[in-house]
Amino acid sequence: MKTLVIVAHPNLEKSRVNKTWMNRLQQEENVTVHDLYAHYPNFEIDVEKEQQLLLEHDRIVLQFPFYWYSSPALLKQWQDVVLQYGFAYGAEGKKLNGKEIMLAISSGGPAEAYQAGGYNHYSMSELTRPFQATANLCGMHFLPSFLLQGMMTLNEERLQESAEALATKVTNSNLRAGR
Repeated sequence: MKTLVIVAHPNLEKSRVNKTWMNRLQQEENVTVHDLYAHYPNFEIDVEKEQQLLLEHDRIVLQFPFYWYSSPALLKQWQDVVLQYGFAYGAEGKKLNGKEIMLAISSGGPAEAYQAGGYNHYSMSELTRPFQATANLCGMHFLPSFLLQGMMTLNEERLQESAEALATKVTNSNLRAGR
């Protein structure tokens, strides 16, 4: 299984978590790590190149820090221009059908903040529904997300454990229910 990890962090050099995850995933065979902000600092996305990358991989992982209950701006821009009608959805847009997609998200707030009655009032599953809906529209299988929450108090040992756990999950070919 070939996996494409799309990293979307606007300040990756200052990120402990996403930089560690990216560096760890780059060591995996059959995993392509693609840093959107490094490739498109001016938000001028090469749609054809991005669509080709999607076609060449079986699993797509969107890796990003949770920003204002969503993804950083460039990942949203990427979705808007790459997942076009006729390519990703619509009568003729079946190019992504059957592919797998998952989210790898880091958040500053702890897990208990993301639940009914918590600080943010909603679970991460509820807050990531637009990604799930996009997967459904594109005929993709939405896999359980990989979450690292409470990164503000994260020690080095837990950070390294999370990187190993993410690498294991990303390369696990049996994630989809029923396999």
